[in-house]
Amino acid sequence: MQIRDLPYSDPGDPDVRSGPRFLFWLGRNQLGGQLKSLSWGLLHQLGIAGLPVTVGLAVQAVIDRSGGRLALAGGLIVALGVLIAVGDTMLHRTAVTNWITAAARVQQLLARKTAELGSALTRRVAAGEVVAVSTGDVEKIGWFVEALSRFAAAATALVVISVGLAVYLPSLGLMVALAMPVLALAVLPLLPRATRRADEQREKAGKATELASDTVAGLRVLRGIGGEELFLGRYRRASQEVRRAAVRSARMWALISAVQVLLPGILLISLVWYGATLARDGRIDVGQLVTVYSAATLMLFPLRHFEEIAMAYSFSRPSAQRAVRVLSLHRSAQEATVEGVTPTGDLYDPATGLMAPRGQFTAVVCGDPDEAGRLAERLGGHAATGEEDDKAAAATPSVLLGGVALDEIPLDAARAAVLVQDKDPVLLSGTLRELLDVPSSGLVTADAALEAAQCGDVLSALAQASADNEGDPMRTRITERGRSLSGGQRQRLALARSLVTDPEALVLDEPTSAVDSHTEARVAAGIAKLRQGRTTVAFASSPLLLDAADRVVLVHEGTVVAVGNHRDLLRNEPRYRAVVTRETDDGADAADGVSDAVSVMKSGDVPAMKSIEEIEERA
Repeated sequence: MQIRDLPYSDPGDPDVRSGPRFLFWLGRNQLGGQLKSLSWGLLHQLGIAGLPVTVGLAVQAVIDRSGGRLALAGGLIVALGVLIAVGDTMLHRTAVTNWITAAARVQQLLARKTAELGSALTRRVAAGEVVAVSTGDVEKIGWFVEALSRFAAAATALVVISVGLAVYLPSLGLMVALAMPVLALAVLPLLPRATRRADEQREKAGKATELASDTVAGLRVLRGIGGEELFLGRYRRASQEVRRAAVRSARMWALISAVQVLLPGILLISLVWYGATLARDGRIDVGQLVTVYSAATLMLFPLRHFEEIAMAYSFSRPSAQRAVRVLSLHRSAQEATVEGVTPTGDLYDPATGLMAPRGQFTAVVCGDPDEAGRLAERLGGHAATGEEDDKAAAATPSVLLGGVALDEIPLDAARAAVLVQDKDPVLLSGTLRELLDVPSSGLVTADAALEAAQCGDVLSALAQASADNEGDPMRTRITERGRSLSGGQRQRLALARSLVTDPEALVLDEPTSAVDSHTEARVAAGIAKLRQGRTTVAFASSPLLLDAADRVVLVHEGTVVAVGNHRDLLRNEPRYRAVVTRETDDGADAADGVSDAVSVMKSGDVPAMKSIEEIEERA
């Protein structure tokens, strides 16, 4: 795999049983690149290992006054230099290719999982953690994959050189060969503590990233309530904890580096002392001593790769574990089994008994906002989220559209059939035209959707926002997450985007919670008009939106308990009235007053009260 061939046509099905298994899966899928890097690494390392032999030949040739052997040694040194240069260049090229392609594979897997889960992702994993995985963690995973082949080449070179020295000069070579495993493995007792400290640093850094991400996302609100200093203080404390954890981790790695300097130094001193003794006694030649000493010195370079691979693994393992935590999430506990089906018809949830008839505008009232959010996700065919596990999700029957279970049809078909607009929809950066350029039926124009969502004031503001748009609001750029807009403006633009899509069934979770009552009434009427003949479900508790719906469903404690229109339910269903009028225990008398007023109006004793709206106002 070359960088120019990215992205992968299929990044594969990762092993997400654990972080180490995921790293092994990555390495196995890049076996060709790893073997290339290993081959060039061996050429580089063995070229370096050959230098001591040629240097020893050159020294001995000078001592013996042999010009021919000196010229031969010089030619070998030049040849080895060329091999080392080629090997190092190609090793770097192939190793970096392994790094980039591994990081690209992980990013593609994360992007695919994000597209699969949609808005459910950030409900199951913190947004800051997703950011950390897709940026820093991807780099650390790529680092380990890249370092693996270089480590394998260095380890192989050490074995070859040690065996070669033992054969070449047993009196000194065996000393080096026996010392090498000790030098390579001396840091192993320190690695568990270094790994724990690295994990602690990564965890604290992840929390600080989450806090920073959440603070930036809520900056407008924080400024409104004067909470910037409070959250700034929290971030300062979090960043200081990260700094202290990083210092503690760095101390361990400094100790490991010191051990890898001290022990080889002791070996070299011992080697020189013992070799000099043997040379003085005439038991070895000076050239042989220079050869063994030079080889032992150059072996310190591949030894460094042992420290690097340990460091790369200790940093990449928690990163891989975080990536696995995201990649192991599933849209549904069931597999898609029905192919080529684009269902139409009534939208029905067997778990609650909620029915949204085809072509009607159905409003759903839930006393618990969290329950409403979970039910909205279920209607879109998404698996249960939060604390519920896969077994609980599997035990819950799937939502049906036209009698077809959404969990049993391909993801693309399910998304095209039912679109869920989240309570807090995200606007991506780009122009307004790009925002509304989404897959759609083609039956609803952008202008019609913007008009239905009452975006006239938003368009006027965007037209004046930039001199580059030449007065065309569709060319105005919207900042990331729409932070340059008010909450109501963001909500209406997101609604317009959903309306443009024109799915078979549209599920809206509190689509007008951030707008004023006057605008809300017009938005409700716009939705009802534009979606006429299409299935629409809106989770809301606002009387203005509820009154515009064809039918209203009350869900209490996970079960449908009442169905009707807004005014009938307001008169006859106390639980519905309690949610819609925001009743508290202290407001029970007011509710009784509404009920009594309705009874009086029906009896005709108070002719001045002409409508239920008047009664609601007086209550």
